[in-house]
Amino acid sequence: MIMVSKPQRHERIARIIHQQSIHSQQELQALLAEAGIEVTQATLSRDLQQLGVLKGPAGYMLPDQARQANAVAPIGQADGALQHTLRRELRAVDAAGNLVIVRTAAGHANALAIEIDRARPSEVIGTIAGDDTIFLALRSSAAASRLARKFRSLASNN
Repeated sequence: MIMVSKPQRHERIARIIHQQSIHSQQELQALLAEAGIEVTQATLSRDLQQLGVLKGPAGYMLPDQARQANAVAPIGQADGALQHTLRRELRAVDAAGNLVIVRTAAGHANALAIEIDRARPSEVIGTIAGDDTIFLALRSSAAASRLARKFRSLASNN
């Protein structure tokens, strides 16, 4: 085991995330261990938070990677990614007034929220993601009902 400082550990974590697709803390922890860096899950979780790491459909992303991904995705491609992610992550969706509440498995709301933001539905004013819930603010209750139906349809289409 190599003793490394926090900045060195952060640099190694960032390098690993840039170089390959990582989908879990356990996977990242194992790669760090292969490099001789032992870290607890709690420390790794804090490191990821301090680095601003986001978890998206392609795995963990650093903030600069997320900005680039959002900037370059053509709308049609974003729609296809949204449908794929809805099929994988959507557990429930409901409209309540001008809000759409989307439920995912624990830890998966951010991945779906990223794809919703990338697809840029015109009726969505804003998106807030928690651990397993996404709140979408829409322009009207009718738009909320339509979007909830659309998400259900996209998630169930083969």
